Amino acid sequence: MNVLIIENEPPAAGKIVRLLKEIDKSIKVLGVIETVEEAVNRLQIDPRPDLIFMDIQLDDGLCFEIFEIINIDVPVIFTTAYDEYTLKAFKVNSVDYLLKPIDKESLESAVNKFRKLFYDNKDPFRRDFRELINEFKNQYKSRFLIKIGEKYRSVATAEISHFHICERNVFLTDFNGREYGIDYSLDQIQSALDPGRFYRINRECIVNIEAISLMYSYSSSRLQLTLKNRGKNEQFVVSRDKVADFKKWIDK
Repeated sequence: MNVLIIENEPPAAGKIVRLLKEIDKSIKVLGVIETVEEAVNRLQIDPRPDLIFMDIQLDDGLCFEIFEIINIDVPVIFTTAYDEYTLKAFKVNSVDYLLKPIDKESLESAVNKFRKLFYDNKDPFRRDFRELINEFKNQYKSRFLIKIGEKYRSVATAEISHFHICERNVFLTDFNGREYGIDYSLDQIQSALDPGRFYRINRECIVNIEAISLMYSYSSSRLQLTLKNRGKNEQFVVSRDKVADFKKWIDK
């Protein structure tokens, strides 16, 4: 049995590896992954494991983002510190879940359940993770996973200066001036971000409050913004119908 562990806490990952060897010496651990970004890249190029142990909170976001980016038809056992109320969807959408700290008895029970349901009889695993993803959609997006060629890179929202549309494509720009194309509409981005930190100043641009360095009157009752590390000739204009609301937002 080939197992992949997606876990950002080394002690927890090490314990799973040790207990799996105690349960069955034939189990082969293919590796330990700590981030969403690494998991996406790894699962796209490596032979798929028979089983994945997956923590919910990884270094660069929630593990459910993995399922939004790539199709995974491998059985999953979730390892988590969340309480059972939060985990009401897990029994439907995964092989099992283990509450931390994980003990040998619980781990062995989960592995045996996997063997019975999927491994021994080779039944294909086809689960819909939408319920799990929606379960955790109530929190604001903390990172964006962007594609660069065949690889993915994770960018924290705190590092993003602004989002904008150019020739019908959407881009994010970080505070270092690096620009990346992303597969989201501005409407989707706006609904996913913390409204206390990001504001949509017009149809084509959303700005981070930390990126604003100067504001001044522009044309008739409009505002123009200067963003940090951007050229003086680059215009970021607050739409006339948003000026009053923008001033309230910036003054909170």
